[in-house]
Parts: sequence; structure tokens; C-alpha cells
Amino acid sequence: MSHKSIELLAELTQADAIPGHEEEVRRIFQSRLEAVGIIQKDRLGSVFCTKRGNAEEPRVLLDSHMDEVGFMVQSVTGTGYVKFLPVGGWWAHTLLAQRVNILTKKGKVPGVVGSTPPHLLSGNSRDVVMDIKDLYIDIGADNSDQAAEEFGVKPGCPIAPYGPFMPMKNPKLFSAKAFDNRVGVGLVIETLQQLSDHPNTVIGAGSVQEEVGLRGARTVAAAVQPDVAIVLEGPPADDLPNVGSDTLQGKLGGGVQIRLYDPAMIANPRLAELVIDTAAAHQIPHQIAVRTSGGTDGGAIHQVGRGVPSIVLGVPARYVHSHVSIINIDDYRAALGLLLCLLPQLDTSVVDSLV
Repeated sequence: MSHKSIELLAELTQADAIPGHEEEVRRIFQSRLEAVGIIQKDRLGSVFCTKRGNAEEPRVLLDSHMDEVGFMVQSVTGTGYVKFLPVGGWWAHTLLAQRVNILTKKGKVPGVVGSTPPHLLSGNSRDVVMDIKDLYIDIGADNSDQAAEEFGVKPGCPIAPYGPFMPMKNPKLFSAKAFDNRVGVGLVIETLQQLSDHPNTVIGAGSVQEEVGLRGARTVAAAVQPDVAIVLEGPPADDLPNVGSDTLQGKLGGGVQIRLYDPAMIANPRLAELVIDTAAAHQIPHQIAVRTSGGTDGGAIHQVGRGVPSIVLGVPARYVHSHVSIINIDDYRAALGLLLCLLPQLDTSVVDSLV
């Protein structure tokens, strides 16, 4: 299982899909699941695969968002440098000298976020974190005409981080861009591929534009009308040197993260109990998260219609919302195992009992 999972995650993370431009991930989602169930899309660009089990109801939504944080071309200077805007949450400190791909109608154009060498800085300017509005991307163009006509770089072009998929010295750890949230997309794909006997209808979704306000989650939930939802995410790991060990809730190798609270959603208590009990009964490594910040597609999904009992499961990733993040494949394996044990339990009586 791990080898196939690793190949899938490599393919997913190397796709470029910023909010509103999720085509590359959507194609992978469709190609992997077209033989598994009925593929449909909504009019915002989200895609979902319906896999009928032994009953039409309840309808169980497995949600993941396809987009990653990125940028958009705002303008091109007369000398050919690209000014850009963030699409999603970025800390400017992480951007200098990083590589990007600008997606144009003529193909992908590589670029580097401009960094002034320390030799050219003076005084306190070396210690100041520059605003994104003051940064630029060098694409090697001589002027704005060459950037636009020859390279195809124009205002509105999406820009994706460049971050190769790489195994680390620890064979369980992998680094790449966009584990937030390609781990979730991978879990949807593999769960639907492996799920066989289930007393419900499972709908696996790849939603759009999560990173700019949970937009696709609203239209997915409206289209699918689920009775219960499980949101799959790549939440930030906190096993870092400057975080106290007593507060760790997202440790690499700690297992699947079960989120009970964040400012956008309170997990359904009975569903949370079922998930935790299932993980314990099957000896699946897990860790509990009660988050003081952040939010997921669950924040939108649980409020749709008459309400949707929901919970968030995650594969912790270090350094999300940057050009590189790190996961432990055992945590991904734990999340997949939990889903395959949990979904066969969600029959009508169990889902009715949640509310």
C-alpha cells in the first residue's frame, strides 16, 4: 500500500493548482476514479465521485480540497519583472529566492522571487521582512513585451510554488509542496478505490478554492446533500523546537489527527466518539486536536441545509503554506486505515443516532 500511496502523493503534489485554477489535480482525481464510480462536477469547478454501496442512504461525504496556496500575476514592469499578489495565506519571510512556475497559455514559465544580496543592503534594511507587495519574480525577460508576447506572462496568470517531491533520509518522511491538501485528495482517491462492502453511498469530493474562504465546500455540499461528512486535511504539524511538548497535537508519526474543535467548526460529539472508539478498537495510531486557530472545509459543510454532522481527519505536515512541507507516511497510512474501518459502520441507524 505504501508504495502506491507514495507514487500517488508524488503525482498529486507536483500538480500545480492554486485556488480557481485546479485543473491539473482535477484531471488526476478523475482519471484515478473514473472506473470506481460516477464522476460529476459542480459549476464552480469541484469534482466528486459517487460510489454506491448496499444502500442509497445515508449519503457520506469524504471531502478534500484540491487547491494550494499560490500567487497571481498583477503586472509586469517595463524591464520584465513580475509583480504578484498572494492567493491564500503566506508569510513573506518564506518567499525570498524561492522558485515558482507561472502558468500561461504558452506553457509554464519558471521564475525566482527576487532577493537583494546583503552586499547591496545597508543599515537596518537587512533585518526587515519585506512585504509581498515589494517583492518581484525574475523570469529572465528583457522587457514587458518579451514577457507578454514571447513568454505569455500577463496579468491574471496563476503562479504556483515549485517544490519537488523528495524522500528524506528517514524512509518514513517525505517532503514536497502542497501536502496541504494533496494528502486529503490522495485519501479520498485511495479510500474509494479500496472500499468494498459498505451500507451507504459514499461521495468523494475534490473541492476548489478552500484556501481563499472554503468556497468550493459550500457548492459541493449543496450539490451532494450529505447526511454526514468527513473532511480530510493536511493540518500544520507542531512538533517544532519552539513549541512545548505539553501542547503537541500534530506530531509527525503520531498517527491520524482527529480534530474536535477549531474556530470554524465544532465536531459532532457523537461522530467524534465513534471515530475515536474505532481508532482505539483497531489499534490505529491517532492524536486529538483542539485548535485555537485555522479552519477547514468542514466550517462550510456542517452549516449546509439542515446541518451536516461533520468531523475533520488530518495527516500533519510541517511547514505548510510554504514551498516545502514534510509528512510521515505512517500518518497517511493510519488515516486511510481509519477511514476503511469507519465507513462500513455508517449505516442509517448509526447516522440517525448522531443527531
